[in-house]
Amino acid sequence: MALGVFVSALFIYWALPGLHLPTVVEALQTANYGWLFPGVAVYMIGLWVRTWRWQYILRPVKQVSVKTLFPMVCIGYFGNNVFPFRAGELLRSYVLKRRTDIAITTSLATVIIERVTDGLVMLLFVFLALPFAPMPPFFRNVVVMTTVLFSLATLLFIWMAIQPERVERFYAILASVVLRGRLRQRVDGLYARFMLGLRSLRHPSDVIMIFFTSVLIWLLETVKYWFVMHAFDFSVSFVVLMLMNGLVNLATTLPAAPGYIGTFDTPGIKTLEAFGVNASIAASYTFTLHAALWAPVTLLGGYYFWREHLRLGDIEAAQRQAEAVALQDGALKQETSTESSAQKAPAQRREFTL
Repeated sequence: MALGVFVSALFIYWALPGLHLPTVVEALQTANYGWLFPGVAVYMIGLWVRTWRWQYILRPVKQVSVKTLFPMVCIGYFGNNVFPFRAGELLRSYVLKRRTDIAITTSLATVIIERVTDGLVMLLFVFLALPFAPMPPFFRNVVVMTTVLFSLATLLFIWMAIQPERVERFYAILASVVLRGRLRQRVDGLYARFMLGLRSLRHPSDVIMIFFTSVLIWLLETVKYWFVMHAFDFSVSFVVLMLMNGLVNLATTLPAAPGYIGTFDTPGIKTLEAFGVNASIAASYTFTLHAALWAPVTLLGGYYFWREHLRLGDIEAAQRQAEAVALQDGALKQETSTESSAQKAPAQRREFTL
């Protein structure tokens, strides 16, 4: 939490020197907020597509309707926007467990797939925009570094999904050296559930579908950026807004205060400023855009949070539940492994005798 607040404060400090607060206030007062309504409508369509993507990723584990999953996605956004540590991801997995009996660790594996795919799409947006909208050197270096990280993570997850037997052998060797006792049981259970959540990456057609829906999600969000821009007295191309969207959402992967304070706003202001937009106008637009992205889904998620009778203590309950299931799965895995070894031993002795 302290790290997140520090990072947010650092980003805000980076943005403040170039701002003229009276101009920011004047731009906010004269903005045409009617443009927010079509922007919010498009964003809600994107939220439905996001739910559809999650349903598709969960399909190899269990078939769950989009109608059932939509409130959970909203609860996830509510948790990320209000609570620290991105608790929303754990909350939606907890509600999914209550509704469908899908293990929390398995659900979290599908969430990680979402995040990695989102990161790759953000990088795609940035690279597509580069020929038309050159970036400052600092942003370019960050993009190169994150491209390497997200690409490696994607290749690793796909390899794990396609070659589970090899992953199992590698994990068994590593775990036997590093892990002992109760910790081994817990990690064994987490590993088993996590591998189950990666099943949607086994087939190229599924990977393509997940990537396609991710591109659609972020294009719809960029359309919202475009609608909100019309509320203010400046104009940039849709490609620049794609670049802004990519950089802003890559920055929000950093630890930050709840609601991505600072990590969303400063990259947005600096990107627009690099393309000739007055810093104060860029700030008023970015602050409004941030609020328009934050408020509707947070209010909707808060309603579903209340309807599910959830409390802050349910985050800890979800953690305890995930650990308990992991311990149970780990003990079962070790017991099965021991029985398998015992069954193989007589056959090996007989072969030696013959």
